[in-house]
Amino acid sequence: MTAAFDAAALANRATSALRAYDPGHDLPALRRQFGSVLSELGSNENPLGPSPLAMRAATRVLEEIWRYPDPLGASLKLRLSSELGVPVSGITLGNGSHELLMLLAQCFADAEHPVVHSQYGFAVFPIAAAAAGAPSVAVPALPADHPEAPYGHDLDAIAAAVTLSTRLVYLANPNNPTGTWFTDAALEDFLGKVPSQTLVVVDEAYHEYVDAPGLSTAMHLLGRFPNLIVTRTFSKAYALAGLRIGYMLSHASVAAVCERLRESFNVNGVALAAAEASLGDHEHRARVRETNARDRAWLADEFTARGLRVLPSQTNFLLVDLGRDAAAFEAHLFERGVIVRPMGGYRLPHTVRISIGSRAELQRLLENLP
Repeated sequence: MTAAFDAAALANRATSALRAYDPGHDLPALRRQFGSVLSELGSNENPLGPSPLAMRAATRVLEEIWRYPDPLGASLKLRLSSELGVPVSGITLGNGSHELLMLLAQCFADAEHPVVHSQYGFAVFPIAAAAAGAPSVAVPALPADHPEAPYGHDLDAIAAAVTLSTRLVYLANPNNPTGTWFTDAALEDFLGKVPSQTLVVVDEAYHEYVDAPGLSTAMHLLGRFPNLIVTRTFSKAYALAGLRIGYMLSHASVAAVCERLRESFNVNGVALAAAEASLGDHEHRARVRETNARDRAWLADEFTARGLRVLPSQTNFLLVDLGRDAAAFEAHLFERGVIVRPMGGYRLPHTVRISIGSRAELQRLLENLP
C-alpha cells in the first residue's frame, strides 16, 4: 500500500520550523455578515483612505494593465529622490516593505551569519532569517514596566548581542506590535557600537504618524553610516495596502546587491502610479497624521478612564495590556462585529492591538467593551 503523501516531510529545516502567517479572521465573510457596522480594527489600515490623486492615477493606469510595468520603477524612484533628497541609486522598490525585509536576509544572511532582532519586533524579522537559513537571535525586550518603552527595543542589549559574524540587525521604529519607539540620538549611539560591516535595518512603516520629540527618521544618518538601511511602506499612512508597495533607502552598493535577487516586475503598474501620485498630496498626508494623532490620544484616554493599561504609541494603533488572557476579550468583541488583534502570536497573550479606525468604528468598540 502506498504511503500517504505529505509534503511537510520534504520541507527544508528552516521552513519546517515556521508556521504559516495568520491573517486573522475571514474579513470578506465578516463584511458580508455585518455589513457597514463591522469595525475592522485589526490590520492598522488608514480609515481616511488614499489620496484622490492616487485614485485617479490608479484608474488611468488600468487602461494599460495588458502591458508589463516598468521593471525599474524609474518614475517613482525619481519622485522619491526629489521628495526625500536621496540618490536614485540607493532606492529599491518592493511588494510592500515585507518583501524588502525578506530580500535583505536572502541577499546577506546565511547559516554562518545570524540575524539579530528584538524579542517583540515585527514578526517578519525571524521569518526572513528562517527563509535565508540563518540563525535568528531574539534579544529580550525592555521590561513591561519600563517608563518610556514597555516591551520596546533594548538597544544596549541588542548591541551586546551583535558579533563580528552578525550580518543583519532588524529594528522597527516605531515598532509593531508595541507602538513604542527610540530617539534619533539613541539610534546614532547604537550605530556607533555595532561593527561597520553589520547591516542595520530600520523599518519605518509608521514613520508618517510620528510626532514625538527627539524622533524623526533614520534617513538623516544614511550619509554617515553606509551600513544603515531604511525600509518604508505605502500601506499605512498612504492607504495603499491593497496595492502592496514599499521602498528601501540604502547605500548604493546595498541596493545593487539586492537587484541581483529582486524579482522581475515585483511592483505592479497600478501601485507604481498610485504611490507616485500619493507623494504629491501633502495636504492629504497632513490630514491623515493630524486625524490619527487626535483619535489616538482620545482613544487612549477613553481606555485609561476604563482602567485599561495603554502602552505609549507613535503609530496608528494602540497596544492595550489587559493584565489577563485576551482571548475572551477578543471573542466578546468579535461576536459584536468589532475586530481587534490579540497578540498571542507575539507571545503577549494578555494584550490586544487596536487600530485607530474611523471615529464611528472606535465608538462601536467602546460601546461593546466587555
